Amino acid sequence: MNMNLPGSRRARVLTMATAVLTGGALVVASAQANAVTVTPSLAAADPATAVADTGWAAQSGGTAGGSAATAAHTYTVSTRAQLIAALAGTDPATGKTDKKAPKIIKWVGSIDMSEGKPFTSHDDQAARAEVKLQPNTTIIGVGSNAYLPNGWFKVSNIDNVIIRNIKITNPCDLAPKWDSGDGAGNYNSEFDGMTVDGSTHVWIDHVWFTDAPYTDDMEPLGNTDKNGVRKHIQCHDGSLDIKNASDFVTVSNTIFELHEKNTLVGQSDSKTGDIGHQTITFIGNLYRNIGQRAPRVRFGEVHSVNNYFVGSKSDPAYPHLYSIGTGIKSQIIAENNVFDITGATAGRCGDVVMNPNTANPEGSFKDTGSTVNGAALAGCSAPSSVNWSLPSGYKYTKLPTSQVAASVLAHAGPGKI
Repeated sequence: MNMNLPGSRRARVLTMATAVLTGGALVVASAQANAVTVTPSLAAADPATAVADTGWAAQSGGTAGGSAATAAHTYTVSTRAQLIAALAGTDPATGKTDKKAPKIIKWVGSIDMSEGKPFTSHDDQAARAEVKLQPNTTIIGVGSNAYLPNGWFKVSNIDNVIIRNIKITNPCDLAPKWDSGDGAGNYNSEFDGMTVDGSTHVWIDHVWFTDAPYTDDMEPLGNTDKNGVRKHIQCHDGSLDIKNASDFVTVSNTIFELHEKNTLVGQSDSKTGDIGHQTITFIGNLYRNIGQRAPRVRFGEVHSVNNYFVGSKSDPAYPHLYSIGTGIKSQIIAENNVFDITGATAGRCGDVVMNPNTANPEGSFKDTGSTVNGAALAGCSAPSSVNWSLPSGYKYTKLPTSQVAASVLAHAGPGKI
């Protein structure tokens, strides 16, 4: 690997980022890390017991997460060890675990998966930073300051998960790899803020993904690509990737900001098994200073409605390339989205919707009611012959385009449920 940056330098970079997160000092988890606190039974009105009521996640039996959890499987966690024990479904009275039991996990404050000990390598980061979800689980932040500064969520080959009301700093891979065959040459990293992989019935709501405090422009320059352009080392991968025939997923009221390659729906042009799957709703989300992939879709049956996109074609750190990517055989229904992109031409579809890989035919994109800089979206190159329609009983509330920006700014992100 040719990184032009020693491993010890990478370790120091992460240490600096962690220090910023903790006010200039590393904070080690408390000595009571092995405790798991059981809360009293939750009232029906508690948002921790909510079930998905919008979009694809409410289809095919719905997404209930851990709403049926007993008192023994209802947890309040504020440390890494407590979180891991709760995810395993640990009964505090017996110590026995039941990963498949309905679980409600109430997340308090900042849970640093590094526990104040900087990751020493890519492998160490992979081993310690992952928050691996189990089926029939609700994870919900308490109040407005639930935060994951040094870790990521993995939802892999499971069913029935709800993640709400948490801020995530997208992980910075300690060892990004230079790939000379990626376009003219680019750095690639491994870890996403959240990955949904081969999973069904997933509701992601009022989450906040950001690269801050360690944004791309803070990385040093590295290798030079085939065009003679010297590239910043890129330690971030995706914010939220959804892949491998994941179904019945809703992403709602969520902030995506300060990130380049934001969301993949489908990981490869060769994954034809995704055809007829990747059923995903994006509704009421804020995309602020996102370079691209909001989302980039392959094969998926995606509904994008009432989302607000804000950025600039000339932003120094995260210049806007496009928002919605109409990749191979994508089937996208878009409604009443608002694009306010400095440098884009009012109404021009091609400034916000494009096929990221012109080696393959562009997927389908059917839009009604969306605007670019105040003018109706028009002139899309993608065919509008989408081969699916919203299914019977599909639940969502569609706001008029004129109300979208104010509504998203008022309701997206943690602390607003």
